[in-house]
Amino acid sequence: MQFLYSGLTTGSIYTLVAIGFNIIYNTTGIINFAQGEFVMLGGMLIYTALHYLNFPIYISFIVALASSFILGIITERLFLNSIKIKTEINLITITLALAIILRGASMIIWGRDSLKVDPYITEKTISMPGGVLTTSSLLVIVVSIVVATLLSFFFKFTKYGKAFRACHNDPYAASNCGISVNKIKMLSFAIAATIGCIAGILITPITFVTYNDGIMTGLKGFSAAIFGGLGRFSGAIVGGFFLAITESFFASVLPSGYKDAFAFIILLIILFVLPNGILGKKKADRV
Repeated sequence: MQFLYSGLTTGSIYTLVAIGFNIIYNTTGIINFAQGEFVMLGGMLIYTALHYLNFPIYISFIVALASSFILGIITERLFLNSIKIKTEINLITITLALAIILRGASMIIWGRDSLKVDPYITEKTISMPGGVLTTSSLLVIVVSIVVATLLSFFFKFTKYGKAFRACHNDPYAASNCGISVNKIKMLSFAIAATIGCIAGILITPITFVTYNDGIMTGLKGFSAAIFGGLGRFSGAIVGGFFLAITESFFASVLPSGYKDAFAFIILLIILFVLPNGILGKKKADRV
């Protein structure tokens, strides 16, 4: 049971990262491989606001989220919108370059040491059947589920959410209906960066944060998105929790060094057996 509780905490982070992938995919049709770096930046920004700027905790949250939102806008305008030939392979390559730039800049600014912030709420241990759960872990789980639910509702049922999805399904028709496709793409990167920042803020008191954390976090989130069905928020939730829980149990059987490989084994199996993911749907085009 303790492995289950650990998997729920980790799965909450994978879910948020997978949702970030889905937001950009649903709007632009590309994979943003810099999404994991925004999780790392969330931890770095909250650490800076609390320890360097000495802001109160609530102000630090706002500063970190606002900074990530603005950084998402800047990266989309500077790196992706300015490219002349916007093919999918070119855009995906740009996101890989962006990830390397963000990682290198973080190493220069914050150094190579692990950074830690104090728990946001009073640290207590909650007795659960067969194990324990800390209040920090519970906060991660609750906030992640709330964020995932609200975003799912927004993109599926609201007018503005449908406008985001329309930009990927048919950008020309969306533009003819009065939707600013370029603005929607910019906002999708800003929102995805903010979601990654939330994940980084939540997990930093538990696992610390270093400049190279975004690599593995991003790949795990991408695996969760593929597993659940790329573009589906419910799939991100299912994929994130399933991947983390099975990964946690896998580490209890074999040496922990093999734990990271398990996510990619799952990814390969899904790509061979269910290329659209367990909740994905086949796409039909009308001739």
